[in-house]
Amino acid sequence: MKNLNSHLDWLKHLKANGIHAAKNELLYYRGKTALLDLKPKQHQQAHLAGQYVSVHKGRGMEFDEVRHYQAGDDIRMIDWRVTARTGRTHTKLFREERERPVFILTDLSESMQFGSQLLYKSVQAAHLAALLSWNVKQRGDRLGGLVFNHHQHMELKPKSRQTGVLHYIHALDTLSRPLDEINQNDNFEKLDFTQACSRLRRLAKPGSMVILISDFQQLDEAGVKQLSLLSQHCELKAYRITDPLEFKLPSVNQHQVLKVKDKNHTGSIVLGDKKAALAYQQEAISFFERQQQMLAKCRCPVIEVSSAQPLEEQL
Repeated sequence: MKNLNSHLDWLKHLKANGIHAAKNELLYYRGKTALLDLKPKQHQQAHLAGQYVSVHKGRGMEFDEVRHYQAGDDIRMIDWRVTARTGRTHTKLFREERERPVFILTDLSESMQFGSQLLYKSVQAAHLAALLSWNVKQRGDRLGGLVFNHHQHMELKPKSRQTGVLHYIHALDTLSRPLDEINQNDNFEKLDFTQACSRLRRLAKPGSMVILISDFQQLDEAGVKQLSLLSQHCELKAYRITDPLEFKLPSVNQHQVLKVKDKNHTGSIVLGDKKAALAYQQEAISFFERQQQMLAKCRCPVIEVSSAQPLEEQL
């Protein structure tokens, strides 16, 4: 960011338009993995080999201790030096290293196709998912997950090394395109947020890390139930993508009435009216607090990310 004078210069540097997350933008984050730390916050539960130390003891990569031999111990693990020195049979114990697959759910649905300043929320979500993906690859974990928009979805089974990242980036590139660029005749199944979480439950194995990237505007009690079940066996983390206009109306010197439309509903927003601006802000705060409470039920910590700034300035 030192050589970039403004956010617009940053977009130009990425050859980006802020509306569609192209592959060149997502490849940019390969060198930015230091911005994140994905160390596990809980003991691993998956019965797999890998590079995270579990609390279970067995044959593995990291030596733990020597103790007296007990009936049933593997004779191959006898420590002959300690046995010879003490005159009593001792066996070695190791802390078993286990793998932690990481699953990323990226929401690119209709409410994410919005941005008032730098990027669409969907583009910021794609940028964040790419950054997370490269971080997962650097740590040596397998990467999988689910990407969905208002029209279709892609499920990605866990893959290791660069293959997993490139598959995920392809899904982000494909599904982050604006509505008018998507072929609506494609035979893909449409998912809402709750259905996406249900699919993710079937993908993520116990002991996995599950990362949710969304504005969570579709989150309801059914979605909370799916995430609560998921959190029983996996570590959850949420990145909530927001836009400044969702919190506060822009300040203007004269009254202006803006027509707004949400699907089949139409209405208006009054700019330049302090009372209306305060009511808007209070309703926004109340809405986001309800979201926060629902995510807290799922034991899911939330990290806020704005679509109005580059990730490098926020993380």
